Formats: sequence, C-alpha cells, structure tokens
Amino acid sequence: MTTTRTTRTVVAAALAAGLTVTALAAPALAANPAPAPAKAGHTATQAALQAAVDAGVPGAVAQARADGRSWTGTAGERGGDDRYRVGSITKTFTATVLLQLQAEGRVDLDDPVEKWLPGLVTGNGHDGSRITVRQLLNHTSGVYSYTEDPAFQQKVFGAGFLQHRYDTWSPRDLVGVAMGHAPAFAPGTSWRYSNTNFVLAGLVIEKVTGRPYGKAVENRIIKPLKLRATSVPGTRVNVPGPSSRAYSTLNPEATSPVHDVTELNPSLAHAAGEMISDSADLQTFYRALLKGRLLPKAEMRELTTTVAVSPQFPDYRYGLGISWQKLGCGTEIWGHGGGIHGSLSEAYTTRDGRHTLAANINADWTGDTQAIVEAEFCGTVPPKK
Repeated sequence: MTTTRTTRTVVAAALAAGLTVTALAAPALAANPAPAPAKAGHTATQAALQAAVDAGVPGAVAQARADGRSWTGTAGERGGDDRYRVGSITKTFTATVLLQLQAEGRVDLDDPVEKWLPGLVTGNGHDGSRITVRQLLNHTSGVYSYTEDPAFQQKVFGAGFLQHRYDTWSPRDLVGVAMGHAPAFAPGTSWRYSNTNFVLAGLVIEKVTGRPYGKAVENRIIKPLKLRATSVPGTRVNVPGPSSRAYSTLNPEATSPVHDVTELNPSLAHAAGEMISDSADLQTFYRALLKGRLLPKAEMRELTTTVAVSPQFPDYRYGLGISWQKLGCGTEIWGHGGGIHGSLSEAYTTRDGRHTLAANINADWTGDTQAIVEAEFCGTVPPKK
C-alpha cells in the first residue's frame, strides 16, 4: 500500500513506503478534510458507503451493532451478507491463537523465535535468537516485510499478478524473500509493520501444535464462535458465496485499467492475511475477543498492551495483532484493517463490545474505508468531493 491515495493515509505505509495498494494492508488512519456535522443513527455510515461508490468503488457493505441492535448498509454491487477476503484482519486471529497457547503453557511469548523455528530467521543481519514471539505480534521485531520486496511486488501485486495469481507460496518461501534484505532496525528498538512477522507467527503455531495454523484457528475460534462465513482458505482460489467480485488496477493509479482479481491463491498471505469472512462474523469475533470470551485475563492484558507506532500518530497504537485508535470524536476503538487484491476491510469494536462495525469495499485503488469507521463511531458525514 502506498501513500499516494489522497483519501487514505496508512500508518504502515508511512513507515514502509513502496508497498502497492493491496499489499496485505496495515490498519489505516485517514487524513481527511474536516467532516460534516455528526448525524444520528447510521445515516452517516450509509453516506460513507455511498461516497465510496461515488468515488469509483463498485460495491461497499457495512454492518454495525450497537446496544443489541443490528444494522446493515450497502451501496453499489454489494450484498449485506457478502463474504470477502479480510487481509490483515487475519493477524488478530493468529495472535489470539498464540495467546491461547501461552495460557496453556505450551509457548511463552518471550521465547526467542529461534527456539521454535531454528535456522529460519537468519541472513543479512536477521537473527532469530534475538527476536521474541511477542515482537512478531506487535511489529517491533525489525524483520523485513516480504511484501516490500520489489520483485515480489511486481510478481504478486503488479502486472505479474495476472500470470502468477494461481501460484502457491510456502510460508518458508515468503520468509526467504524477507531474509534477502537487511532488517529495518534492531529488535525492540522501533516499530514497523511487517507481514513476515505474522507468517513467522503462523509457523510458530504449527511447530507448537504439530498442525497447520489454520486448523488451530478453526478449532479454537471459528467453530466455538460458530463463524459460519469464516474460513482459512489455504490454496483455495475462490471466495465462497454469497459474494461479489473483487477489482484492482494492480497499481495505485486510478486511471489504469481495472481487472477482476477475485480468484487468487491466498498462500501469498498465509497467517498474515489469507482469511475470508463476512461482516457479521467479524463483529462476533471482535466482540467475543474484547469481552474476554477467548482469552484469560492475563492474556487479555497482554493482547491490549500497546506500543507507539509513530510520533505522527499519537492516537494510534498497536497491541498484539490488534490496534487501538482514538477517533476524531474521542471514541476509542479496537480492531484491525485489512487489504488484499480488490478488497479493503475494517473491523472494530469499543472496548466493552457494545458497539461494533465491520465494513468492506471491493476495490483497492479508491474509496475511503476509514471514513466509514469515523462515520459509524462518530456519526460524521464524509465531505462531498
């Protein structure tokens, strides 16, 4: 993801310049003009969905739940119960599994990565013996993000996607791409969003459990919460119905040709961003997580212990696979954003779980998903362009 989109300033992109629009996007903060006055109910949220479509997005959907009442809004070619690729929202699922394993005494987040993945994180200054599992989850490891590699970008997110969309990537292949570069900084000395961190986290889960990380997500989160629209697709290239198509220009320029990118092999994202869900399931997940249904109190404290990401963004901090934001109206929310080819998503909740939102647009070159977040939690209407 890049900083070239005028409607969307991405924290991670500011610190990891050079990513394409769809590169397993980090949570986003918008640099928007002053919003219109707040409106009651979900009027502002519906207006934000329509604003995305007016900006060129084929379809947008949002679902919200506040004090026990649900609302669904759509614009363009989206259905209210559509499933979609959730990109980096996957990271919260991955982190939750690792915290559960710690609660069971099977892993310690302060274990060095080398203990679980010997010889994997090495080369060009990377040293797995100096990096902890916790530093993977809060992006303080310094490990280079494989999605920043220029050749990988061109092949997977650029024009090469059309030729390579069905390629299978092993997680160790992805880590290998990262190890070809120097780390961003010494472990624990700064913050930088890295998709490699969560590929490694998925591999740690596999080493601890002896099974694919996706099975742990299914057995520990998806099945107990009855998330019927949620899946870890592995190498499955399609999105189960009901769903809409996904579209991308395969570069940040809105004037470029638009391609249907619905089908792809999500192994390119692994535990950093491969999952599929819908807006109802995402709300159920984050509500359950923040209300303590998935983790004991000690692990909840660890999940929500945050680190600063940049002095430029004091109202945005990152925990373990989850972000905290203070919105313009003062409301504090927890959750994650996610981007992958032709799909940008947001899923957030207040700390008490009483107000939740999950939203998606099926394009990655235009539209402002952060405006949807601000609209729902603050009631602010996006300014008309």
